[in-house]
Amino acid sequence: MKVAVIGCTHAGTAAIVNTAKLYPDAEITVYERNDNISFLSCGIALYVGGMVKDPQGLFYSSPEQLAELGVKTNMRHEVTSVDAAGKTLRARNLTTGEEFNDSFDKLIVTTGSWPIVPKFEGIELENILLSKNFNHSNTIIEKAQQAKNIVVVGAGYIGVELVEAFQLNGKQVTLIDAEDRILSKYLDAEYTDKIEESLREHGITLALGEKVTRFTGENGKVARVVTDRGQYNADLVIMCIGFRPNTELLKGQVDMLGNGAIIVDEYMRTSAPDVYAAGDSCAVFYNPTKKHAYIPLATNAVRMGTLVARNLVAPTVKYMGTQGTSGIKIYEDNIAGTGMTEASAKEAGIDAEAVMITDNYRPEFMPTHEPVMLKVVYEKATRRILGAQIMSKVDLTQSINTISVCIQNGMKMEELAFVDFFFQPHYNKPWNFLNSAGLGALPQVPERETVQA
Repeated sequence: MKVAVIGCTHAGTAAIVNTAKLYPDAEITVYERNDNISFLSCGIALYVGGMVKDPQGLFYSSPEQLAELGVKTNMRHEVTSVDAAGKTLRARNLTTGEEFNDSFDKLIVTTGSWPIVPKFEGIELENILLSKNFNHSNTIIEKAQQAKNIVVVGAGYIGVELVEAFQLNGKQVTLIDAEDRILSKYLDAEYTDKIEESLREHGITLALGEKVTRFTGENGKVARVVTDRGQYNADLVIMCIGFRPNTELLKGQVDMLGNGAIIVDEYMRTSAPDVYAAGDSCAVFYNPTKKHAYIPLATNAVRMGTLVARNLVAPTVKYMGTQGTSGIKIYEDNIAGTGMTEASAKEAGIDAEAVMITDNYRPEFMPTHEPVMLKVVYEKATRRILGAQIMSKVDLTQSINTISVCIQNGMKMEELAFVDFFFQPHYNKPWNFLNSAGLGALPQVPERETVQA
């Protein structure tokens, strides 16, 4: 079996390693246009901020390690075209310029995503950078050493983590986003209001509800970011607007979402025979809505990549879908979320309600008993759990993984109310705060049950 793999980050590495182990006789050839593989891009802010001293820890594989598994890895090679029906591809050696054709029995597409870069006036100025790969992170660190005023455009996870890292390194930092609040895709206003307050307390300027219109510069270098409501001095700009899937190679050959994300079935198969895909190049099945959605997360990628290998020869293990579960630490606050927010449920046309619990996470007789904010969103008619968010100075984020399982299994609020959680005063109360959220959604007067004779 001849297997070709295009791209080698999270999903690609998982697919390659597992394919090599499951099918030791397979001939596996990898095409990667970068000069490194398997970089944990979610660790960029930790590296930029200096918490991670040795960047090698952010890599979890190498061409040498893959070679030990019998895998041929073509570094600095870009696949320029794919014929899915004919089972051939064409590649270019980016070092020598040589072009050649290759064939495959099975194709694994793990081409990932790339940052969205609008064509703003002045975008070509020096010191306007992206934050995606290892080379980007090294450039950011190098340029930030000389920068005084740093502007981050985009208030998603990466943007918020970067402004914190820059502020801790003594920089004057501005965060710009067209939305009127940060992290709006992940958290409701009860949470983002508190995080914004924390960022401002640390001296970070928030320019929310502002759209970047252009960049102006001096001597070829960026000097200011201009929005529809003002302008901000900038020696360095990091663009963190979002990502789009890298799927041009298969355009018109497989089914995709409107944004180009490849649609795969529960066995990671595309609509083209013997062509599989995983990771940020793909749409995922989103359990809260029961529809495909684009949710680029490393966790989704490694699961999907592993499933590609498991299902490469025959459909064996089904993908269970995702809740888009994620977490972030901002200064002293531990934050996590899963599934839908109340705002996103409304946008999706779902009639949803929510229970908000603010309570001390363990008994008040304990020496410390920090408060926890928990919000659980559920469908009003069915009482099916749709999502949850948590925030505390104590790390209680693993509770969101529990809610993720509840969503995946279609559980209702009354079931959450009576789930068996242990009690120990060091960790919680007799009624766990997850139970309390479920109880908070119960009707005040129980409906009379029909008693059968």
